[in-house]
Amino acid sequence: MVKLLEYLYERKNAARWVFFGALAFTLAFDFFAKGHEAEFFGDEIYDFWSVFSFVVCIAMIVVCKWIAHAWLERDENYYDN
Repeated sequence: MVKLLEYLYERKNAARWVFFGALAFTLAFDFFAKGHEAEFFGDEIYDFWSVFSFVVCIAMIVVCKWIAHAWLERDENYYDN
C-alpha cells in the first residue's frame, strides 16, 4: 500500500487525470443508463445524487475539520504546564 501511495504521489498529475476521467465516466454513464421510476424529487433531476453526494462529502470534511480544531487542538505548550 505504501508503494502504491508513493507511486501516485510521484505522478500527481496522472492520478488527477485518472480521477477526473472516472468522474466523467460516472456522469456520462448516469446520462445513458436507463433509470427507474422516480420515487423522490431528486430522481427526476439529472445527476442530482452525484452532485448531492459530492456536496455532502465536502460539507462533512469541513465540519469534521472544524470539530477537530475546536475540540482536539491544544496550545503548543499545553503539556508543559
